[in-house]
Amino acid sequence: MNKRKKQTDKDTTEPLQGTQNDVYRFILTHNKRVGIREIARELDMSSPSVAQHHLNKLEEMELIKREWGGYVINKIVLRNHIKINRFLIPRSLLYLLFSISALIAELILYPDILYHAYAIALITQTIIITFFAYETTKIYRDKVI
Repeated sequence: MNKRKKQTDKDTTEPLQGTQNDVYRFILTHNKRVGIREIARELDMSSPSVAQHHLNKLEEMELIKREWGGYVINKIVLRNHIKINRFLIPRSLLYLLFSISALIAELILYPDILYHAYAIALITQTIIITFFAYETTKIYRDKVI
């Protein structure tokens, strides 16, 4: 029994990948009980038994649980996202918006670029914005929770 528990703990620390990630993400964003057939249909799986296989794996990891004929989230694991209602927002998007706001504030409050330190600050802020924009698009594209 301890061996299974240790394996479960290890599995939940690793990011979900592939279809298991898609199933977990689907259940997480629906905020309600979701049935096997609904998952298979929405994720375009070949049969409900394929969905059942992935649901069993997620249940073994204790990420979801069976409840009244459907599945609900048991444990929320978000490494790169913040959940607001039904939406999963990449954390780096918030950092990107903050950095853009800071750059706009710098340009409005200090419109004169005569100072060498000010130019360095603007360049640094632009590099930071570029980094966060890259990370945000990467998270959106990969869809890894």
